[in-house]
Amino acid sequence: MSRIGKNPVTIPAEVNVSVEGNVIVFKKGSVQKELDTKGNVEVKVDNGLLVFAPKSDDRQDRAYWGTYRALSANIIVGLTTGYQKQLEINGVGYRAAVKGNVLELQLGFSHPINYEFPKDLQISVEKNIVTIKGDDKQVVGQVAAEVRSFRPPEPYKGKGVKYVEEHIRRKAGKTAKK
Repeated sequence: MSRIGKNPVTIPAEVNVSVEGNVIVFKKGSVQKELDTKGNVEVKVDNGLLVFAPKSDDRQDRAYWGTYRALSANIIVGLTTGYQKQLEINGVGYRAAVKGNVLELQLGFSHPINYEFPKDLQISVEKNIVTIKGDDKQVVGQVAAEVRSFRPPEPYKGKGVKYVEEHIRRKAGKTAKK
């Protein structure tokens, strides 16, 4: 069984962390993130480390122990370096463009798809690569998954929207089976 909760999270100098009751508050400049531990986990800040401990030996509290440690580490990484996902668009006539707060996709349908993304994300398009950047790991991943779901890659020609690091297993067509 993993014990990720045992490892303390190091707090960088530019991030301020405070514990107010059951809520952990992360601040960097004007950006503030909060994480509610719901009273299942004890949290302490000492000497630049964020230390977690389960309140009881209950199975649920031990599960929350590692979960809140991982969420806190993700928030700190998001505030310091940020997260990024890249999508590749493959197909004749498939293209994307950013217009204000809307990602306009032309993916072979009779109409363009206008996807309005959250204001705290930055989306850029260069050739056939869509780059999604933000400070919240969950939001970046969710937006990338939603954009990919508009036209997932198909296995015969590889057309569609895929992650840059994703490998599509190709199938042989009817003529190649002879």
